[in-house]
Amino acid sequence: MNATSTAWTASTASAPSTVNLARISTMDSTQAARLLAGVRQAALSGQRSRVLPRPVIEESWERMMLDGVDPDHDFRSRLLSVEELEERRRASPLTEIMPVLRDALVSVADAAHHIMVVCDAEGRVLWREGNSTVLRKADSLGFELGADWGESVVGTNGIGTPLVVRRPVQVFSAEHFVETHHAWTCSGSPISDPRDGRLLGVVDISGPLNTMHPATLALVDSVAKLAEARLREAHVTALDRLRSVAAPVLARLTGRAVAVDTHGWTAAVTGMPPTDRFALPKSLTLGHTWLPSLGTCAVETLPGGWLLRVEEDPQPLAATRVILDVSAPRRWSVTVEGGGAGSWTHELTPRHAELLYLLSTHRRGRSASGLADDMFGDPTRTVTVRAELSRVRRYLGGLLVHRPYRFTEDVDVKVILPEHPANLLPHSTAPAVREARRAAEP
Repeated sequence: MNATSTAWTASTASAPSTVNLARISTMDSTQAARLLAGVRQAALSGQRSRVLPRPVIEESWERMMLDGVDPDHDFRSRLLSVEELEERRRASPLTEIMPVLRDALVSVADAAHHIMVVCDAEGRVLWREGNSTVLRKADSLGFELGADWGESVVGTNGIGTPLVVRRPVQVFSAEHFVETHHAWTCSGSPISDPRDGRLLGVVDISGPLNTMHPATLALVDSVAKLAEARLREAHVTALDRLRSVAAPVLARLTGRAVAVDTHGWTAAVTGMPPTDRFALPKSLTLGHTWLPSLGTCAVETLPGGWLLRVEEDPQPLAATRVILDVSAPRRWSVTVEGGGAGSWTHELTPRHAELLYLLSTHRRGRSASGLADDMFGDPTRTVTVRAELSRVRRYLGGLLVHRPYRFTEDVDVKVILPEHPANLLPHSTAPAVREARRAAEP
């Protein structure tokens, strides 16, 4: 069985005898593990290696060294109590999709001597099922219910690393930063809430080194996408229910009004063109609020959502400050302050966090082709950039203008950066973000 199909690149700056190793998929698991152990040791000792780790692993190792994670010994965090575990399960939307994950993965994991592990967005193990023998082996690693498998606690792994980089990752043998995990291979894929892009957690398939197959990561990623699709179906059903309640209410109103769910998705409108979604403050309450895309609104409750009635007479309240917070490795937000409108915060998707960061570094503006080059290294991908910025302007309204894209001149923009450059949007593969990480290194 092939140990992994992961591509590896050699250092081009080495001596002419450097091995240009394109793949290790032809090796058995023992050979691959031995090679990776040498790569890891070279990285830890600061030596030049003939073979470099994959970028996602190399960047994770850099974060681990900055965070002071011990590469030689594992660290056991406090387990959640039974009560805490049950409370997290009840509060997590992952509970709704556990039947999907079980049906698709548990029987496969059991037969292949693997286990399926589902964690929340903090890396806490909420569910763990599969082969009983492997479950007992996992206990010896602290891979238990309620354990914290965040990257900053146990190092590079198939749960914590996908949570940081927000994409599927397979971590094979010595790619794990902590040596005690080298006998394992983990394949994890993040799961996001389709309603707001919020990271919900990760589903992972783990097992002993010699049982892992290179196709495991593709399987796990496909199941994660299936689970997100089920959440999306449930959301559509909930919007239909809200629409049936809101329609007769809106029919009796004059002026502009919109019925939205608690995430701002539109169920029905009157007196205005339909918009898919409106950004809402985190703590929306009855009374009056100001939204960049609507102005001042009267807020009333509906079963499963809100009724927003646009007040036509009051003057729109101009925001004067935008605070972009990209200091955390997994969650990012934009806060709008000033002009008497109070303060409200919107959690950002990974792509929107990238775009707003790039715009904050180009206060004089950036064209669509320039942003496409910054994001993808391809200036022709302007359609994607324009579509994403159109979504951003739904919650920032007139604070962003175009031709070129930029924050308005009268807005004060503050960016809260992470303490270490390596933690700047660690999920991002955008060339401009990667260059910003390198440029800020001491």
